[in-house]
Amino acid sequence: MIPVTIVTGFLGSGKTTLLSSLIKTRQNRRLALLINEFGEVSIDGALIRKSAEGTDHIRIHDFAYGLIAYGDDEHFIPTLKAIADRSASVDHVLIETSGLALPTAIMELLQSPELANDFILDATLAVVDTPLLLSNQFDRELIATSPKAAIAESVASLFEQQLEYADVVVLNKIDTLNEEDLLLAEQRVRDRAPNVRFLELAFNAQLDIRLALGLRLHQATFILHNHRVSLPNADTPTLSSHQRLDGHAHSGFAGHSHGLATHKHFHEQDPGWLSIVLRSSELQQAETLKQALIEVAKAEPLLRSKGFILTDDPDLTILVQAVRTRVVITSQIRQQAADKSELVFIGYHLNRINVAAQLSKLTDTVWK
Repeated sequence: MIPVTIVTGFLGSGKTTLLSSLIKTRQNRRLALLINEFGEVSIDGALIRKSAEGTDHIRIHDFAYGLIAYGDDEHFIPTLKAIADRSASVDHVLIETSGLALPTAIMELLQSPELANDFILDATLAVVDTPLLLSNQFDRELIATSPKAAIAESVASLFEQQLEYADVVVLNKIDTLNEEDLLLAEQRVRDRAPNVRFLELAFNAQLDIRLALGLRLHQATFILHNHRVSLPNADTPTLSSHQRLDGHAHSGFAGHSHGLATHKHFHEQDPGWLSIVLRSSELQQAETLKQALIEVAKAEPLLRSKGFILTDDPDLTILVQAVRTRVVITSQIRQQAADKSELVFIGYHLNRINVAAQLSKLTDTVWK
């Protein structure tokens, strides 16, 4: 059977960047990638394709219309069946879920009569935005006093469930963190998901391919082996050197058996989560747009924005990636002509008119 790895994680955790690095270190594996985005435009799919340029034996399927494998998804099973039909040329399937999805819907369908004989779950990876975790953005104890209590509750619940159904939790965006921060982040994951099998550290958004693919955690013959390094508990002093973990931390928890039957749950999408796309035909000033996105995120229930903008440099495409008020803008060589800037916004009860009006005013350009 073809092994399937599910990569989940909340909005902006860095799933696409992590997948891009895995593609580059795939060790000749022939991959099929399913990229799911909550909205009408596949920004992540475009980024993955760029990473796979010049690479043979990688096929990418976009699911840019909702939550993959959920009740109204009519494309998931036909896509997997088409992959099964060419199984001789596919070594592994990678599925990146939307930041608003749970992996349980995919787990459910992998057990369906249509797919169960051709695919087996290899592992589920949950990617975590570690600085966001450390800034208490997922802390339920602070929700009651939050001015945006409804969105905070929804975020915390979804984040905790993504961790709950993961085999491996990957702490991402950790390059500026010290050892004390890393241990605190690991402890916060333990508190929320004590049954996670492994905790891994992704420096520079990179994960050793051996820690991501071929884990065989859901095969009946899998025997959990012992790990010599255990994750410290609350009473354990901070390590003098994190190097003893050799680049990654194994949790040391007793092995647990998901028993895929326990994943037979569909989690309906919270109707409060919305995705909108805004476009502008005018040239943008990158720094001006960055400040505008920060102000919009402060005023509106906006958690994620991403896309490409046009500037006065005809040779560059400007990539915009934002998580709440943290905005990163990078430039890359333009691959194809585009006549408009395009940004995707994801938030809770997001108002398209308000976002467009504020963005237009703050950038002095028309967004609609």
